[in-house]
Amino acid sequence: MNQAVRRSRISTVLKKWQLYLFLTPAVLYFIVFHYLPMYGVQIAFKKFRPVDGITGSPWVGFDHFERFFQSYYFWDLLWNTLSISLYELAVGFPLPILLALVFNEIKDGLFKRGVQTVTYAPHFISVVVMAGVVITFLSPTTGIINHILTFLGFPATDFLGEPGWFKTIFVMSGVWQNTGWGTIIYLAALSAVDPHLHEAAVMDGASRVKRVWHINIPTIIPTMTILLILNIGSFLSVGFEKILLLQNALNMESSDVISTFVYRSGLVDAQYSFSTAVGLFNSIVNVILLVSVNSIVRRINNSNSLW
Repeated sequence: MNQAVRRSRISTVLKKWQLYLFLTPAVLYFIVFHYLPMYGVQIAFKKFRPVDGITGSPWVGFDHFERFFQSYYFWDLLWNTLSISLYELAVGFPLPILLALVFNEIKDGLFKRGVQTVTYAPHFISVVVMAGVVITFLSPTTGIINHILTFLGFPATDFLGEPGWFKTIFVMSGVWQNTGWGTIIYLAALSAVDPHLHEAAVMDGASRVKRVWHINIPTIIPTMTILLILNIGSFLSVGFEKILLLQNALNMESSDVISTFVYRSGLVDAQYSFSTAVGLFNSIVNVILLVSVNSIVRRINNSNSLW
């Protein structure tokens, strides 16, 4: 029986070898850049010295983890990471859904395409350029935002120099950049709605709001669920590159997150074992959150879970 199954699988691969060949570069990418580097994770449990190499460095067990958990900055890093992630999820996740529902109701094709283009175009701006635009616009001396504020009679504000503004700036700039792009996924899901359902609802006297609530939203719930699970899977990762670019000594109080701390302690301070331990802690928490949320979704509706 096993041989028959094996032969059947080999036969399937040979029949569709073009598809598997097309998939090969992506598989190699993950193997080379994601799975093979896992060998180096063991330095989180060692006192790594480059001259001794990974295998020659002595084991120290959980010393680096204990050092991180007992440090005075642990709770600050954890709070900043969680608060930014929750803020981003609360604001950034529902907006593409609302925008897609609105676009789906617009009948003017030219206006609809124009607005869609304007909203998803910022997605193609690189993170470095985006951070430069934010810094330039919010400059306390030359920024257009402060020019508008002073024109209206308000005092100029150094937004990136005040910790209280950082999280809002980070989240809102991400919303501007990614909301339009996220709507494409939901619009694709909405295209699967059977027009006859709307026709029948209209015949029964259902308003547009009721048709959206009872037809469109249930259609995109599986897509919403999958994207929510994927977002939870990277909950503690946050946007490392943009945070690092917008970070400065004045806003460090609210901008320093686990990923930037790993970068600073590992590459800047050369504490390779310690930074690996912190990064491993971050990854383990992400995996636990991903598995937990997926399990909850599977219990509610098995068809909407990832596995």
